[in-house]
Amino acid sequence: MSLTPWKITRSKLIVLFIAALPNVKLVAQSTGKNESLHLLFDEYHEEGLKLNPLSATMEGDDRFNDLLPNDGAASFIKASHAFYTKYQNSLKTYNYQKLNAQDKLSYDILMDVIERRLGSEKFHPEYMPVNQMDCLPLLIGQLGSGSSFQPFKTLKDYNDWLKRIAAFSHWTDTAIANMRKGIKAGYVLPKALVVKMIPQMTSLAEMDSSKSIFYGPVRNFPTDFSKADKARLTAAYFTSINQQLIPCFKKLADFLSNDYLPQARTSSGINALPHGDEMYRFAIYYNTTTHKTADEIYQTGLNEVARITAEMVKIKDAIGFKGSLNDLFQFMKTNKQFMPFKTKEEVLNANRAVLSKIDEHLNNMFGVKPRTPFEIREVEAYRAAAAPPQYAAGSPDATRPGIYYVPIVDPTKINTTAFALEATFLHEAIPGHHFQISLQQENNDVPKFRRFLENGAFVEGWGLYAESLGDQLGCYTDPYQKLGALGNEIHRAIRLVVDAGIHTGKMTREDAIRYMMDHESLSETRVIAEIERYMADPGQAVSYKTGELKIKELRDKYQRQLGTKFSLKSFHDAILNGGPMPLDVFERYMDDWAKTL
Repeated sequence: MSLTPWKITRSKLIVLFIAALPNVKLVAQSTGKNESLHLLFDEYHEEGLKLNPLSATMEGDDRFNDLLPNDGAASFIKASHAFYTKYQNSLKTYNYQKLNAQDKLSYDILMDVIERRLGSEKFHPEYMPVNQMDCLPLLIGQLGSGSSFQPFKTLKDYNDWLKRIAAFSHWTDTAIANMRKGIKAGYVLPKALVVKMIPQMTSLAEMDSSKSIFYGPVRNFPTDFSKADKARLTAAYFTSINQQLIPCFKKLADFLSNDYLPQARTSSGINALPHGDEMYRFAIYYNTTTHKTADEIYQTGLNEVARITAEMVKIKDAIGFKGSLNDLFQFMKTNKQFMPFKTKEEVLNANRAVLSKIDEHLNNMFGVKPRTPFEIREVEAYRAAAAPPQYAAGSPDATRPGIYYVPIVDPTKINTTAFALEATFLHEAIPGHHFQISLQQENNDVPKFRRFLENGAFVEGWGLYAESLGDQLGCYTDPYQKLGALGNEIHRAIRLVVDAGIHTGKMTREDAIRYMMDHESLSETRVIAEIERYMADPGQAVSYKTGELKIKELRDKYQRQLGTKFSLKSFHDAILNGGPMPLDVFERYMDDWAKTL
């Protein structure tokens, strides 16, 4: 999840640079590894962590755990621009044709990151620093709970978080000042999103220590802490939470309610903003790493919706359901057999059962597997209502597990088909994001920046592709789960239609809600949350299908070209070993792989 398609978010591990780049002595290129270029890659990653210390923490690097970037400040924006410009110029000094194949890959990947990041600056992402899906205030809630990637194992860890709490005050003041600038310049969020953010901020401002998420670390001290240390930290946390954190969230809630909401726009799409059409073109490029137009995205969506709908009709007829496809959707939405859960633990156990089901088949499909352990957890209560099922990466050294978070507001209302329980697990967990992200982070054979880089079209494309492997992994034996999987697939196809529709003005929020309701089996509550997600993050939702279609296109091409030489397991391993890259670079990489068979 991301704030906006043109902004690097805290969940995306593309790091920034604050210090001046040391002079790099260039050496002659050769067919071997270019040592100077790799030094540049290392410096890009290492120096960048100083400006984006949250990335360092996420990577398991604890050197900057007490720092919090004020990424809306003018000084930060200036440093970010200097960083990307300097590295862009440095890369251009190399003779690309003399680099070996792996160095060309890394060069192309980094240049793509730089060009997209520099391109984002003209659209002032700092004017809209918060939304209801993904922003620093919500991340602060996750980190402060003690159950995310901010560590709470040592006294230093506890003291580090106190310093980050203090820095959040500066971020809050800057964010509010920038939102005021956004109001004057016409860069504001839709009202429908702002009304969802106000209760989120209010919830995070909870003063009752028994209910506040921020007392999690105090309630769960390590057993080796002394009584004196526990008493000191308890007092310090009480003071910091009540005198720093809670006032920040109250300030945000009050500002959003009293000042921002009256100025928020009634329009749904980004096209309503200054230079909105240009912003959306860039959003598509940023998220898909392609230069597809909005009309191409829209038409691809319509074509995919028609194809998947036909597949659904086949299953409807095979199970003997009498009535239209929409009748079947309504049946799946409301029939109690699809809502079997009474407790939250039953929901979690159902997901654990999927893991058990696929385990015996994984060796047939994958030769590479991550060392990072894996867990299934419930989404924290304060964000469960707005959160989709999602994956949080483990640590590169495999000491912190990858976590599949399942939102459970009311277990009795979780629908196993609308939720697409099996397909969603394959996407978010195994072999989707957990395999791909963990193997990427564990790969010491590529420059470090590639180990912690996210490319939405690749990452989400792989996740959606992983859903298509369900039949081979022992899933979808229940026709309703197969319908759920097709529901997931058509959901991503519908996203192409509604995202492009909303942000070009073809559709309003209400039009998009109706279109989604007419074409898939989701509750109205879920549909509204989805459409509002696309409104908050233009272009992000189109990355999934774009990436998945590219992977399937290449798989089918190699099957035709290679015949019996083609191995699906080897194809999967090549994708996972390469890691995220722009889709055009990915195709060249895979073409080179196919030539080796």
